[in-house]
Amino acid sequence: MNNIEHIRHSLAHLLAAAALEIYPDAKNTIGPAIDNGFYYDFEFSSPITDKDLGKIEQKMRELIKHWQIFEKIEASAANAKKIFSDNPYKIELIEDLEKKNEQVTLYFSGPKGKTPTVSELVFAKRMTVNGGFVDLCRGGHADEPSKIQSGSWKLSHIAGAYWRGDEKNKMLTRIYGLAFLSKEELEKFEKDMEEAKKRDHRKLGQQLEIFTFDNDVGPGLPLWLPNGTVIIEELEKLAKETEFAAGYKRVRTPHIAKESMYKTSGHLPYYEDTMYPPMEYEGTKYYLRAMNCPHHHKIFASKPMSYRDLPLRLAEYGTDYRQEKSGELFGLMRVRMLSMNDAHIYCTEEQFAEEFRSVNEMYLKYFKLFGIDRYVMRFSTHDPKRLGEKYVNEPLLWAKTEDMVRKVLVDSKIPFVEVPNEAAFYGPKMDVQVWSAIGREFTLATNQVDFAVPKRFNLAYTDKDGKEKTPLCIHRAPLGTHERTIGFLIEHYAGNFPLWLSPVQIAIAPVSDKFNDYAKTLSDSLRKADIRAELYNSNESLGKKIRQIKLAKIPYFAVIGEKEVEANNLTLEGRSGDKETLEIKNLISKVADEIKNRK
Repeated sequence: MNNIEHIRHSLAHLLAAAALEIYPDAKNTIGPAIDNGFYYDFEFSSPITDKDLGKIEQKMRELIKHWQIFEKIEASAANAKKIFSDNPYKIELIEDLEKKNEQVTLYFSGPKGKTPTVSELVFAKRMTVNGGFVDLCRGGHADEPSKIQSGSWKLSHIAGAYWRGDEKNKMLTRIYGLAFLSKEELEKFEKDMEEAKKRDHRKLGQQLEIFTFDNDVGPGLPLWLPNGTVIIEELEKLAKETEFAAGYKRVRTPHIAKESMYKTSGHLPYYEDTMYPPMEYEGTKYYLRAMNCPHHHKIFASKPMSYRDLPLRLAEYGTDYRQEKSGELFGLMRVRMLSMNDAHIYCTEEQFAEEFRSVNEMYLKYFKLFGIDRYVMRFSTHDPKRLGEKYVNEPLLWAKTEDMVRKVLVDSKIPFVEVPNEAAFYGPKMDVQVWSAIGREFTLATNQVDFAVPKRFNLAYTDKDGKEKTPLCIHRAPLGTHERTIGFLIEHYAGNFPLWLSPVQIAIAPVSDKFNDYAKTLSDSLRKADIRAELYNSNESLGKKIRQIKLAKIPYFAVIGEKEVEANNLTLEGRSGDKETLEIKNLISKVADEIKNRK
């Protein structure tokens, strides 16, 4: 039976075969199955565009009618190099297999009984042969490719991609395709993608004047506009209130630090590639901070600690800087400046379970507030074979802390999946995967255990028995970063932020100039009550003002005319079209209550 991954992989082969038939001098490289479809990377002698996808797809539909099988062909590395002698990308892949002493395998896709021998392929030195196609491949294909439902797949778009994802390598042309088990699934996905385009945070972020980027400032460094700054401050307010109630203490730390601190923490050998190059001053190297934890460790170490001081929860919205690759930058989702809802909890081993559980409960509280009902905790563990290389070499502590985290998750009955070889270098971690209202997946926040770095900083507390012990440290960021969280919320709400989070909460639109004074008095009264009101008193027509208000996705608006002035009231209209006539004092009371309780 064909599974979807095998179907997608088979279609990647089909794409390569069709492209090489149309562009015989092209070089095909790799083509895997991916979520929602497949892609294949090519080096073309002349550029192609999305307009060329139609003829490639048509060729794919012609070829697949004759593809009855995928048949494996084993070849020596020497023969495989001869077969692909004019394709340096395939040669490089074959040489990688040689180094690993792995068997080189090819797959023929085409008519039954037509599979060529290795000798025939060496002689032919081409990939299209015997009415079919041969490619370097490890396997995993559809049993009967010709029976793949014709309406369940299509080519979607073209993008650039560096060979093997390395910016130092040649830029290739990547052709993407969509593939599902049925035509209905494909149509639903395309419909969802159209909705996703409307919700794209990059587009809405500009339209709603939330953030911008500027070449003179630099890629990946967002400039927060007044509307975006309001959202940031509301999120910070939420975090501060929540964390104060949970016993956190707020701190502030510098944006730079000496090289020696990051060497002590271990971040330099492990994370140097993502840190900005050092600045040298008076013979000492300083780094822009890429993480807040070493600074917080120094605060913990600033005075003697007793078991009575624990748990100590230090919180900070710290701005960090990471040298992300240009090709990986993506709106607010992948940036080089990030302001993190960070905190570090220093606790005893006996306190660990309760502290870790409380952080998880904080996540759930936020999910409920934002209307996120689909989420999963991704529990990342270490690979014992990579101790000392990717992970600190403490096998007993790894086993112990992973068991502790696993037990908390199981006891809490929180949905989670376990992912090997994805832990932080200093301990196991839990990333929080959420899905927006349109089903797009995001890694929004993190909760990490650190059993190694406190020891590096000689952090200690005096226990009940008078002995010095090293605390455990929990790194947590329930609201992630401003950048990613706001990007997520823009798409989740389609820009229709709830009242408490909206940059402008009420718009006041006078019918004409003669009502401007009354409208301004009303707007001032609302602002004195800490309600973000904006006056739309331009010379535009009332209809145009209302269109502007709706495009700005403001939760409430009121039109001010003669009737409202005489009655000293107004009719409040919501985004859904619901209306309510209120006296001014009742309006302020109603809206203030909604904001205070974050309804």
